[in-house]
Amino acid sequence: MRATVALLVVFGLMLAAGGQDKSTPQGWTAKTIQWQTTSPDGTKWAVLQGKADVPDEMFTYAAFVPAGYHDRHSHSSDVWVAVAQGTLKISFGNNQTRFQAYPVGSVLFVPANEEHIMAADKDTILIGTAMGPWSTHHHEEHQHH
Repeated sequence: MRATVALLVVFGLMLAAGGQDKSTPQGWTAKTIQWQTTSPDGTKWAVLQGKADVPDEMFTYAAFVPAGYHDRHSHSSDVWVAVAQGTLKISFGNNQTRFQAYPVGSVLFVPANEEHIMAADKDTILIGTAMGPWSTHHHEEHQHH
């Protein structure tokens, strides 16, 4: 219960910081997120508030990471991520074998250009907040096992 409350508080703070239309309350569940893009590897993406392509604009997004996903990448800007469903496994730097598991309710900060490997053993949903313009640089061919 504490993890759920903490996640809701963090999620609320992220929305307050990045809200495009602060006069309209909004909320989402894992089932009501309207995914805007789906990649061939099974990942899905949705911008919930703000715009990811506008310089110096904060935005909040949801990302679906399917079971078996494994990808080394970095992002163009700092990002705060909360795990809303499943468990995110992440490894920073060049160590491809030391993963830390972050279950529901976990919150992570990933600095811009920080190379990391993101993986999931079960379907996982992340809620993130970052500054635009946003891009992801893949350091090796990502895989979906």
